[in-house]
Amino acid sequence: MLLYLLTFVLALLLALYGVPLARRAALRFNVVDRPDNRLKRQATPVPYFGGLAVYLAFLVSLALTFEFRQDVLGLVLAGTLMVMVGLIDDFGVLTPGPKLIGQLVAVFVLIKSGIRIEIAAFPDWLDLLLTVVWMIGIINAFNIIDVMDGLAGGAGVIACVWLFVVAVLNQDTMVAVMLAALAGSLVGFLRYNFHPASIYLGDAGSLFVGLMLGALAMIGKYTAVNPVAVLTPVLILGVPVFDTLFVMYIRVMRGVPIFWGSPDHFALRMRRWSLSVPQVTVISYAAALLLGGVGLLAMFAPLGVAAGLIGATAVLALVAAVLLKRVDMSQPVDGALRPANPDAGTP
Repeated sequence: MLLYLLTFVLALLLALYGVPLARRAALRFNVVDRPDNRLKRQATPVPYFGGLAVYLAFLVSLALTFEFRQDVLGLVLAGTLMVMVGLIDDFGVLTPGPKLIGQLVAVFVLIKSGIRIEIAAFPDWLDLLLTVVWMIGIINAFNIIDVMDGLAGGAGVIACVWLFVVAVLNQDTMVAVMLAALAGSLVGFLRYNFHPASIYLGDAGSLFVGLMLGALAMIGKYTAVNPVAVLTPVLILGVPVFDTLFVMYIRVMRGVPIFWGSPDHFALRMRRWSLSVPQVTVISYAAALLLGGVGLLAMFAPLGVAAGLIGATAVLALVAAVLLKRVDMSQPVDGALRPANPDAGTP
């Protein structure tokens, strides 16, 4: 446990030191998110590069505390590819096609390193297909949910905590150390990203966090007691998964391209209920904690109980989606939505 604590604290200190440096660099090179009175309605331009600081804090803390085995190297290389793709996107020169290709290359690196879904009852080709679908989905889920101060970073920290518990219970030191490093980096970043944010993750950060959490969740062990616990990672990452599915559904119904920015996110609809940005963020954190707890319970409950818990959670999610869909979003929500360039494919 000392190793995990050391890794977390080291990553936290590195992020606390590195994020202000990244902010100054972004301001110097004019890499900022500017208000446009359409989708980006923050009061002033806010610098990117927060994700770069998170990545470096994660990498350095891991390098100083853990060995670089093949699986670790595969995760780090795939994460580095996502950071590079995200940085290019943060400069506003990447379209959805090349962005998706970059994600697929990163997933290929994971698979080549042996990091993939392995379900004994499924043929190999189906395991590979599920790996690609899961990874592309989670990578973009964190990209999608990064629309409000503190939201993506906080959801990432909570997912790290639940996945860390699973890794410790499974005695998987590699996964636990990497989650400790990622959690420390994100906590340090949140010091500057909670409302009002002085720096954003940017695509470099959201894509990196999505890849790391998707991969580390994918290789966990969940089904020792019952088979339906295979859905535990979906619950642990339930908040970004919910927002992704909800936004996709709303945009399809409205005839809006899925990769085009629009104020359809659950967090922005909650703002219509006269909730402040910090209130929406804290409620989202509570939902993430609850969903992760349900996922952990499902791992150890008898089959019937686990199926009931997951079924009840799905019903509540549907009810929440129906209520949120009814919210009138015809007028903009000031100071909340701040996606990157819609042409770059960030929802």
